[in-house]
Amino acid sequence: MRKIILNLAVSLDGFIEGANGEFDWCFVDQDYGMTDFFNRIDTIFIGRKSYELISSMEGRSFPTFKSYVFSNTLDIDNEEITVIKGDIVPQVIEIKNQKGKDIWLFGGSNLLTDFINFNLVDEMQISIHPILLGQGKPLFLNIEGRKKWVLKNVKTYNTGLVQVFYEKT
Repeated sequence: MRKIILNLAVSLDGFIEGANGEFDWCFVDQDYGMTDFFNRIDTIFIGRKSYELISSMEGRSFPTFKSYVFSNTLDIDNEEITVIKGDIVPQVIEIKNQKGKDIWLFGGSNLLTDFINFNLVDEMQISIHPILLGQGKPLFLNIEGRKKWVLKNVKTYNTGLVQVFYEKT
């Protein structure tokens, strides 16, 4: 079965974006293991707001993956993008059971919360950037009950960025 991997950047004070939705604080001066990660996946799960933000940016793009956008309002359906509406759990389980590489859970925060609360995330790869934003959108909100994870690896970089790798217990 494929794994769903939450892989994203977070500030030292726990925010995934700044007060105005900005993420210009994320380090892009080196690869930080993303090439290896992209070789491991072939599918991305993304929320509507994150999808629209990435789609509107010039000069920035992800490698081409089969994309599932989670939205009850968006209407797009083509060979590379499928919109997931309604009860996500059976749809996500069906996708996980398909043949293929692992799946990247990219964002946004409401989608992350649902995936964590429904116990759909198998691994987390969190890149902690050595910056305090002071305010913004927290990584986790409204998590229902305790969720235990096992630390599998830690990578440090000369920029001060630290990546932590967890698996669900």
